[in-house]
Amino acid sequence: MAAKPLTPPPPPPGGVDWWSEIRGLFLMLLAVVTFHSLIAKPFYIPSISMMPNLLVGDRLIVSKYPYGWSWVSASFHVLPRGRDRVLARTPEYGDIVIAVPPDRDEDYIKRVVALPGDRIAVVHGQIILNGKLVPQQVEPPVQIPADPQLSCDGAPCYDMFERYRTRLADGREVYELPAFRETLPNGASYVIIDHTDQVLDNYPETRVPAGHVFLMGDNRDHSADSRAPVEERGLGGPVPLANIGGRAEFVTFSLDGSESWNPASWWSALRKNRAWTKLRPELRRPPQDSALAGK
Repeated sequence: MAAKPLTPPPPPPGGVDWWSEIRGLFLMLLAVVTFHSLIAKPFYIPSISMMPNLLVGDRLIVSKYPYGWSWVSASFHVLPRGRDRVLARTPEYGDIVIAVPPDRDEDYIKRVVALPGDRIAVVHGQIILNGKLVPQQVEPPVQIPADPQLSCDGAPCYDMFERYRTRLADGREVYELPAFRETLPNGASYVIIDHTDQVLDNYPETRVPAGHVFLMGDNRDHSADSRAPVEERGLGGPVPLANIGGRAEFVTFSLDGSESWNPASWWSALRKNRAWTKLRPELRRPPQDSALAGK
């Protein structure tokens, strides 16, 4: 007996099944939002507060699960604020995290420099953690591209960084900024920028409460972090762990700001050697107790 040829099912009466189309779109959107809320989410860097390790224009991936989940995990921060966390865990020294300030639903990105129960102070730009100086070793100046989108609090950085501008042999213009390597008690080590004396270089000793962490930006002179009051768009002291939305993992790609709406311009704006840059701190031998400073 010959097999009957397969024929496609007839279209639904009336043409397109709009209900099925809408349902499919809704399920796809739900899957994306769920993934962004529970697993990982892309972020964009709009400010200079984490230079030299994050540049304006970097696109990066933040994992949402390392410290458990809370109200801040949800995409778009649609849940009411609270202190509860599911599968709660504490960050480690040196982690780069996403934090939400107490008075605004904005995402800040900063580094963990003190944990629950720690005593922290800042004196002349150096961290004193539990009564011990966190060492800073002088590093060669870091070269920050003088890109079109480099800005300081929404204004061009030219006046602030102009004395550090230099032209390299290949014709590129960069800012060569003073850099120091900071190493925390667990060996987490990273480079920071500190180029001027300013009010946030000194912060009175405070104890980090249980369930909180103290956060600072790597660009110490241009970061509204735990040192800065809420009224100045800072984090206003230690940050509740329920307000920590995830851990930065790696840069996917970076654009220097010269791109336009035309996709043809995107390739030329792509920063070379930024893709897949890991954002976890380098681990070195924990420093010995010392009162010596590199500055």
